[in-house]
Amino acid sequence: MSREFILERIKSRQKVDGDDSDRRRAVEKRIAEHAPGILPAVPGTRVKRLKQFIDKAEAAQASVSRVSEQSMGKALVEWLRDHNLPAEVRMSPDKRLDGLRKQAEKKLTIKPAPGDGSDIVGVSHAECGIVETGTLALTSGPDNPTTLNFLPENHVVVLREKDVVDHYEDIWPRLRKRFGERKMPRTLNLVTGPSRSADIEQTLILGAHGPVRLHILLVRD
Repeated sequence: MSREFILERIKSRQKVDGDDSDRRRAVEKRIAEHAPGILPAVPGTRVKRLKQFIDKAEAAQASVSRVSEQSMGKALVEWLRDHNLPAEVRMSPDKRLDGLRKQAEKKLTIKPAPGDGSDIVGVSHAECGIVETGTLALTSGPDNPTTLNFLPENHVVVLREKDVVDHYEDIWPRLRKRFGERKMPRTLNLVTGPSRSADIEQTLILGAHGPVRLHILLVRD
């Protein structure tokens, strides 16, 4: 069957009153309203929602450290030491990481992003975290190159508690506010735990096509 025939069949079965202009206006109206769909329940208090985010992230084999704004650098240095990793990181130029950069620069070699594919540790900042699944939303751009999400063997992500939202659907209002109506970053990566695959004999392998470790520095408000 031809493409035109299939589309005509679909159109005839929609049983929508009015001409094409009426339907177009209805679609435009729905898009402009940003009406939410049915959302799954989340815990009733902020404390419980943060706990669920951490539990979900750890269940996906990420690690989480809750830190203060003043202790981010110390926490990063200690995490590197605990995992016998070199005192060298590739860090995004995101201004939200300026505090971490200043705290850690005396104890670490901090290389500017983007990387060349040889880095052991990459550090970036998340746009938000999602309570529903313990997922991180990471936007691409000069301040947070996508290469940091996938090329280093170890990925450290800084996330503010105030940026933890309940559902995936909560991402889009944030992006509209930051980038503008009907605009998007070039890439939005949704990352849940370190990279993994069970394609071969259903054996789980971490780091199959990305970082083998994902560590979240969750910064208290």
